[in-house]
Amino acid sequence: MMGQHTGNQNQLFYSFNLDEHIPANHLLRSIDQCLDLGELRIHIAKHYSPIGRPSIDPELMIRMLIVGYCYGIRSERRLCEEVHLNLAYRWFCRLSLEDAIPNHSTFSKNRHGRFRESDVFRWVFDEVVRRCMAAGLIKGEGFAIDASLVEANASHQHSVAPGEAFDWNNPEIRTRAMTEYLDALDNNQSSDVERKISLSDPQSRWTAATGGIAYFAYSTNYLIDTAHGIILDVEATPSHRTAEVDSTKTMVDRVKERFDLKPDRLIADTAYGSAPMLGWLVKEKQIEPHIPVMDKTARKDGTLSRDDFEWNEAADEYRCPAGNLLRIQWRDYKTPRSHVTSADTIIYRSRASDCATCSMKEKCCPNTTFRKIARSIHEDARDVARKIATTPEYEISRCERKKVEMLFAHMKTILKLDRLRLRGLTGATDEFTLTAIAQNLRRLAKLSVLGTPSKGLGAPAT
Repeated sequence: MMGQHTGNQNQLFYSFNLDEHIPANHLLRSIDQCLDLGELRIHIAKHYSPIGRPSIDPELMIRMLIVGYCYGIRSERRLCEEVHLNLAYRWFCRLSLEDAIPNHSTFSKNRHGRFRESDVFRWVFDEVVRRCMAAGLIKGEGFAIDASLVEANASHQHSVAPGEAFDWNNPEIRTRAMTEYLDALDNNQSSDVERKISLSDPQSRWTAATGGIAYFAYSTNYLIDTAHGIILDVEATPSHRTAEVDSTKTMVDRVKERFDLKPDRLIADTAYGSAPMLGWLVKEKQIEPHIPVMDKTARKDGTLSRDDFEWNEAADEYRCPAGNLLRIQWRDYKTPRSHVTSADTIIYRSRASDCATCSMKEKCCPNTTFRKIARSIHEDARDVARKIATTPEYEISRCERKKVEMLFAHMKTILKLDRLRLRGLTGATDEFTLTAIAQNLRRLAKLSVLGTPSKGLGAPAT
């Protein structure tokens, strides 16, 4: 006989235990076992007044944001609706069935105030990394770094073209993002701009680096431990290659300072293989660069390239295939010269008389009277990187570098961070940091087999 549900909802009293309705294998239950925000109130206490009306619990707002970024809910208005309806979200946020949900405007007010003043998102990120260390998921032997473009919340239709005059004091554009941008500029900033600037988010950068249609974007930079793909640091930068590469130094130094971790090797793509970066890794940090060398010395006109010349380190000179020498200088100067150019290179030159009588001149320097070679002051570090590239360990590193790209793919497809919602570099920093927290927590919940780490553990896992 077919049954029929009565649909009676008139019962006055219920016996309901919220914990019993959350499955044992639910993602949020696993994350809750790994997350400890017990010290959060101490970290942020000085940013609250000791008198007045009690505020919304900061731990509640952090837990709600973690839920949102773990499930791709980045709209705070929609997040409040989802937490109101979803039992698992309520349970994770320590809310009962009767507890009210904070208004969505509370998040915006705290984000522009206490949360940024206390850098609370960075604090939570660091705590999660320490949990990963205590769970044995971070080995500290190999790091990998990369950057990914994320579209900014800005339209090309509301922008200033290069050379276009504009009144930067117009009160109609005085948003938080614009104020943040103008405060970072010199007081004598000209109204003319060198690049297209968005009036909605001027710190974002107009880019066509993906090869398609240009758009305003920021770059999220990840430094990960290759053992299990845990994100050790995250940095938001404008979508500019120089800024992305420079963030490497910031993150490596910060990880060393906060977690006492320094890798034996750093893995990256060719964009990070510039001479100054390789010199910094090899000479200053004693880190093996598992990075392809950025080399533009090869000639395309069929003439001899630098690799065809023999280098003699002891004599500090090159020898051409015909046997002629190339040196820094061919006579002594009363005042010693460094010979280092503005591009951090040293120029080695042959004698014009040698080249004039050389049978290989047409193949070597057909359009000049002598041949010259520019050698970087970091060439010894570049040679180290070239030697590493011939080892079996380098081939392993090439595969491990894909773990960073997988995190970016997960960020955009699963966590839905393919376009920013917040504006300004600080807004991008908030979103990228919260996304990295969510990715680390998901990875920790999946891989950790040690249960909840003991309080206070934070030393590098061995």
